[in-house]
Amino acid sequence: MAKQRGLPLDESEKRKLNKKNLAKLSGIFRFALPYKVSFIAGMVFLFFSSLMLLTFPYVAGKLIDAASGKEWILNDINGIAFILLGILLVQSIFSFFRVWLFAQVSERSMRDIRVALYERLLQLPMTFFDKRRTGELISRITSDVSMLQDTFSITLAELLRQVITLLVGIAFLFYTTPRLTLFMLITIPVLVIIAMVFGRFIRKLSKTTQDELAAANVIVEETLQSIVTVKSFTGEAYESRRYRSRLNKVVEVALKAAGFRGAFISFIIFALFGGIVAVIWYGATLVSAGEMSVGDLVSFVLYTTFIGGSIAGLGDIYGQVQKAIGSSERVLEILDEETEEYESSQEERNVAGAISFEEVVFHYPTRPEYRVLDGINFSIAPGEKVALAGHSGAGKSTIIQLLLKFYALSKGDILLDGQSISHWDPQKLRKNIGIVPQEVLLFGGSIRENIRYAKPGASEDEIIAAATQANAWEFIQSFPEGLDTLVGERGIKLSGGQRQRIAIARAILKDPAILVLDEATSSLDAASEALVQEALDQLMKGRTTIIIAHRLATIRKVDRIYVLKAGKIIEEGNHEELSALPDGHYANLVNLQFADASSKPLD
Repeated sequence: MAKQRGLPLDESEKRKLNKKNLAKLSGIFRFALPYKVSFIAGMVFLFFSSLMLLTFPYVAGKLIDAASGKEWILNDINGIAFILLGILLVQSIFSFFRVWLFAQVSERSMRDIRVALYERLLQLPMTFFDKRRTGELISRITSDVSMLQDTFSITLAELLRQVITLLVGIAFLFYTTPRLTLFMLITIPVLVIIAMVFGRFIRKLSKTTQDELAAANVIVEETLQSIVTVKSFTGEAYESRRYRSRLNKVVEVALKAAGFRGAFISFIIFALFGGIVAVIWYGATLVSAGEMSVGDLVSFVLYTTFIGGSIAGLGDIYGQVQKAIGSSERVLEILDEETEEYESSQEERNVAGAISFEEVVFHYPTRPEYRVLDGINFSIAPGEKVALAGHSGAGKSTIIQLLLKFYALSKGDILLDGQSISHWDPQKLRKNIGIVPQEVLLFGGSIRENIRYAKPGASEDEIIAAATQANAWEFIQSFPEGLDTLVGERGIKLSGGQRQRIAIARAILKDPAILVLDEATSSLDAASEALVQEALDQLMKGRTTIIIAHRLATIRKVDRIYVLKAGKIIEEGNHEELSALPDGHYANLVNLQFADASSKPLD
């Protein structure tokens, strides 16, 4: 089964460290270039802090030799001890500046990457979002960038430090104790490599445990999101059994992993420490033979510990770099996506609101085999009000999406004031079109922020005037915080009618030449509908208006109705004309609504 895109990379998705993949990682490094001075300074501090730490085992060995009466630069034990403390102090200072400088580079460059990703996402065409899930895109800007942040701030620094420790440490040991070094290189690295392979197997088992736990969490998430359905179908016992069954699998895999982990720890204790015992034994035989001093043996053991840690650390670092390449690949994939075509040089223009669809043919890129619109032709004069009617899937909403230039036409053209919208800058085009949708999704801030979203520089008086026209000011004033009332996530703290009126106030403040009402009252009760309809009547005055509506109260007032079926306009005229057509599609829709005592939508 293919892994869902957008989730963090697992072991099977690590990228190989070849020239091509490293080039992808280097593509991310351009974000660190503005901070190259801090990065280079951090590398310098890292280099010297690593060298200072490597002098510690050597001086510690001389301290032991001094205690045995051997001569060095200083024969005073206290003096050598102070040198050791000085080494640690200097190394600590170097380490502080290394961490601080790398943090500056990491935090600022990751900020720049997140901003670049977010800005690119906002500029991408709708076709991009049709092919991707929201969770996947959020993962790019969170999980993938966090992985890169670890690479910038920790992994690269650790890689350099471990390489320096490994190379300088082994070189120094070969210089001071060549025979013991050869013996160490035969035993310790083999044990470390075995431990790394075993450790990778353990991590895979742990990953399986996490996958099983994630699957169990999906059950909880689905159940809580659909709690009304669960309770109405009395599915509590079934869901509990399903959750328990999944958790039993989690326990089964976790216990299996625990068994191998216990064996792994036992191996580490026995094999690695056994290897250290072998090295110390061989070193002790050299000491007893007078071929090296006790201090040299102590230095050797400390260096060996450093080198063993470096070898083990390099394995983890290697894996981290592989994952970072995968993350950089996914981040660059978005940054390299083509954005909508913007023409920043295009001047603002007054729009009269004349709209013309000429032989428009369209199919969604994700469904090329299905023609949504098939040769659509119609015109709307400035200030005219038209309605689009038809069953769901007839193509009504698609017409609006094409007018907003969300998608490129397959064939034909759309004219705005006589000019093809292909020549319009998308943002300048959309500034002239206001939309009041059926399902209003407000931002989680205040009422003021939601209304002002249409015009960020709007004054308090303009906001209040828009709210008043939208029949929203009365209920806004009833809240203790007024315009500062928080609407909650997606506007959940407001009723459907209140959300609609906030959306209308926002559209009024935008003052568009063209207005789109997308089933704006179909989900409201009678009282809310009357208030919203009154606000809509105010909003429609003097504007070209396209209504996707299912309520006869709205359709009766329009100048012309276009009836769509299977992507084609099959009827056009006003309400009276279309209602009078025998066996007409619109007349059938009207009769169905009149026959429905509950006044269901025409769809």
